[in-house]
Amino acid sequence: MKLRIYLTLALLLITITCFGFVNRGRVDSLKTLVTSSLKSQSAPDTLNINRLNALAGNYFDSNPDSTLYYAKKGLALSRKINYKAGIADGLVQTAHANYFKGKFTQAEREFDEAILIYKKLNDNTGLSNCYMLYGRMYNLLANYSAALNYLNLALDLNKKYKNEAYESDCYKNIGIVYYSEGQLSTALDYYYKALFIALKLHNKAFMAADYNDIGVVLQSMELYPKALEYYKKSLKLFAGTKDLNGVGTIYENIGEVMLSQKNYDRAIVYCTKSINIAKKQDDKDGMMSDYTDLGLCYGHKGQFAKAISNLDTSLQISSKYKNVYNEACTLIGFGTVYNMQKDYKNAFKYAMEGQSMAIKLGNLSVRSNAALQLNKTLAGLGRFDDAYKLLRQYIELKDSLNNNESIQKLTSYNLELNFANKQHQFAQQQRDRDILYQQRIKQQRLINTIFFVIILGMITISVVYYRQKRKQQKINLMLEEKNREVLEQKTSIDDQAQKLNDLNTLKDRLISVLAHDLRAPLSTLRGLFSLLQDDTISHQQLLDMIPGVLKKLEYTSDFLDTLLFWINSQMDNFENSAKSFYVKDIVAFEAESYHEQAGLKGITLIDSVADDIIASADPNSIRIVIRNLITNAIKFSGENDTIEISAKHQDKQNYVITVRDTGTGMSEEQLNKLFKSKVDSKTGTNNESGTGMGMLFCKDLVEKCSGRIWVTSTPGQGTSFSFTVPLGMINETRLEVA
Repeated sequence: MKLRIYLTLALLLITITCFGFVNRGRVDSLKTLVTSSLKSQSAPDTLNINRLNALAGNYFDSNPDSTLYYAKKGLALSRKINYKAGIADGLVQTAHANYFKGKFTQAEREFDEAILIYKKLNDNTGLSNCYMLYGRMYNLLANYSAALNYLNLALDLNKKYKNEAYESDCYKNIGIVYYSEGQLSTALDYYYKALFIALKLHNKAFMAADYNDIGVVLQSMELYPKALEYYKKSLKLFAGTKDLNGVGTIYENIGEVMLSQKNYDRAIVYCTKSINIAKKQDDKDGMMSDYTDLGLCYGHKGQFAKAISNLDTSLQISSKYKNVYNEACTLIGFGTVYNMQKDYKNAFKYAMEGQSMAIKLGNLSVRSNAALQLNKTLAGLGRFDDAYKLLRQYIELKDSLNNNESIQKLTSYNLELNFANKQHQFAQQQRDRDILYQQRIKQQRLINTIFFVIILGMITISVVYYRQKRKQQKINLMLEEKNREVLEQKTSIDDQAQKLNDLNTLKDRLISVLAHDLRAPLSTLRGLFSLLQDDTISHQQLLDMIPGVLKKLEYTSDFLDTLLFWINSQMDNFENSAKSFYVKDIVAFEAESYHEQAGLKGITLIDSVADDIIASADPNSIRIVIRNLITNAIKFSGENDTIEISAKHQDKQNYVITVRDTGTGMSEEQLNKLFKSKVDSKTGTNNESGTGMGMLFCKDLVEKCSGRIWVTSTPGQGTSFSFTVPLGMINETRLEVA
């Protein structure tokens, strides 16, 4: 809770300070414009005159001498060009400053002239302001009927034209007149009317003045703590403004409360602060009151010389400027100090004069003080009957000051004020929320603007970057085109070199295959013909050998056809002639062809392929692969070994055909080289030789048939070659094999 109070006070001080800076800035700005216009030799114009009068009005609260200076300048220029509105405004400003300095007769002439002009111009705002200042001046002169007359004229105009700010000021000044007359209850009515309007308008200057006036009433009723409460409220509002007159008045009033509470040292401190401000502003009314209060303080402290000196200064000023209120207070102050010294003769003189002026003044507080001092004086002179009468008069006046009606009104008004304050606080909170909301909107707009600028900058950078990128891409494309041409030339050269290498490799493969697969059939035929030439065998033996030889020739013919097919497959224009066939037909044919060769080595050749397995590939390619795998298995198998050819499903799209033997097997090093390049072929179990190209040949054909080939082997335990072929559709015709 305390933190919230401190924050609220801090916010209030900041707001007041900022208001002061803004107002100061406005005054300085006007002063700069006015100074510039005065230095120029150009003819006077209404704009500069209005600026001079506005500057004069703004200076009144801080420096009445500056008000008088600038108002006279404006008035002179206005008369020079017969600018009526400027003349009237200048007269009001000079009249205000003159009556503030105690020059009441001159102020009356200036007010009267201004009123005539405003009426001719039908300027109701200027007229109401003039009436109000005129009324305030008559209140100082204790001419209460004239004061009320002018103030009510001003109030009527402001009500008619709904000028609430000036209406509030009128109520306050009317309340001051009723207070001066001693009608505290009526004064409170007008003070609170003024305060409620000031709270509604959130006019801090008016609020401060109203709080001070209510505090004065409370002080007169001897409700000192409550009076101090209102004075402090007023001082807090005045502190952040340039209204030094208001600050000085509050210091004086607090000093008087301290005096009434017999706290004389603190009273002197506050009165000294107040008199310094009054001297700075040449505020005669303030100086009179402060000197009187200081005189009473020093009197109560027993410093009678200082007391008389201060009272004498106050009396001289009040007599010179015909300030009835201050003169009465000063005379009663003299009576008080002389009573303290038991100089009843002088005390009687001053007390009687003070009572006479107090009766003329009508102020209950002043009259009660006069009655009290005169009572003490008469008692001191031994005139006890007269003293008793004045004591009863004093008691009656005090009862009037503290009457129940005033206290009831004060309580009622305080309740209303608390309610109004709460409404004001709620309204202020709402305004603060609105301001915060507007600030957030502005902040969001600022952020949006910043983001927009950033995005715009990014777009600009992106466009520039894109253009540079495009240029760079064009350059890169040109470079790539040149590189492509170079690479194409290099590729062409590499392709030509590769083709030459491929042709050489093909040549080597053809020679190797021919040497590998045609040597045995040709050797057999050559041997047979040699036997026929030498008559080594009989005719019957020849006839017995013819079927085998024919079979060899048929195999050799079929091999040559297959070899030509493989040669064609190596050419660029080879087209794969895939079709569906029974795998069993090819495996059975190849197994039958090598059954005798396997039997000669004591090897068991087993065909385990099922009859219903149908593959989709080039049959001749698959036949060549199976033939090579069988001959390779026979080569590396020995007596009592087994070679088995099997086929099974790998998945829904492929079969796996496997040629497994229990021969010598291969090492890890041999397996890694097998399908990668030409290998150094080892001799078989009967010293059979090979080209080392067979497995590379098989890999080419399997891959051309959309399959893959692999091998697993363990040294001394055998080898298993496997390759995949795609599944085929059922075909009614079987593959014809010899």
